[in-house]
Amino acid sequence: MNAIFDVAPDASARLPYPYLLFLGDAVEAGFAKTAFGVRDWAGDKCVGEFSVGATVTTGLPVMTPAEAYAEGARAVLIGVANRGGVIAPAWIASLVEALEAGLDIISGLHNRLVDVPELAQTAARLGRRLIDIRVPPAGLPIGTGRKRTGKRLLAVGTDCALGKKYTALSLANAFAERGVDVDFRATGQTGIMIAGGGIPMDAVVSDFEAGAAEVLSPDAAPDHWDVVEGQGSLFHPAYAAVSLGLLHGSQPDVIVVCHEPGRETMLGLPDFKVPSIEETIELNLLMGRRTNPAIRCGGIAFNTSAMNAAEAEALMEAESKRLGLPVADPIRRGPAFDRLVENCLK
Repeated sequence: MNAIFDVAPDASARLPYPYLLFLGDAVEAGFAKTAFGVRDWAGDKCVGEFSVGATVTTGLPVMTPAEAYAEGARAVLIGVANRGGVIAPAWIASLVEALEAGLDIISGLHNRLVDVPELAQTAARLGRRLIDIRVPPAGLPIGTGRKRTGKRLLAVGTDCALGKKYTALSLANAFAERGVDVDFRATGQTGIMIAGGGIPMDAVVSDFEAGAAEVLSPDAAPDHWDVVEGQGSLFHPAYAAVSLGLLHGSQPDVIVVCHEPGRETMLGLPDFKVPSIEETIELNLLMGRRTNPAIRCGGIAFNTSAMNAAEAEALMEAESKRLGLPVADPIRRGPAFDRLVENCLK
């Protein structure tokens, strides 16, 4: 039997599930955001988790690959989004074990599964699938800056891994609940796994970033909204390039700034401080006006998962008054979130 090596960005439309989520050796929740995202937005497709010494957990049952296969799992989904998107040598024995237990492997990392000899050889011997999500389509154009029809919202952030995907998904759902014609546009591996399609923006060559975003959110009916998943932060020394290309190419009419209260330094770069919300609004609007002079900020999305309800509500109310914009946690929802949604749609 021959292994099947899938490298199309729409491979998620035919992903084998249920999933066993693999957490690798992650010690920070931010680097396991793929696992958390799939758990939260496609939890009915997950049976458990396993790792090689990770200290974070999704809360799903811990299983060996053989146990997961017996429970119905059909693939290991690599739930780690580490620096550089690499398949760590320490993971390979466990991933080989998963193949031998009868599971395919799904990855959103930059390293392709097929390029790891042990995985490629084992998959070929057993007829298992190695499925890479983080592969952009061929033939992407350069950006044109041409004004497109339809409306667009982009989630932007003060930092990485603090809720841009969750915010975009929550807003897209809320728009649909109000009868708005809307599409969620996935720009990262986890979003693509959830949505069943999209373009992995951080795998696109920089010259084609803006063009890829234009392809992702094409001309549409005047009342149609594309809610675009954000990537990185304009302030992050490592990831600002993808953020700027996405901002120019998605040409948003509205941005929503995502922020985690209490986070003081940039993810993975402790020598760099997280910018203020005001700085983030100002810079995104300044750069965004290049392709959409009418761009505006619709509000702020807080990730208050580390706070209790009373603390979160008090902080969001105070920050809303200070900033003069709606501030809400898209996961907690409630009246504050309703105000955020209405301000984005006005």
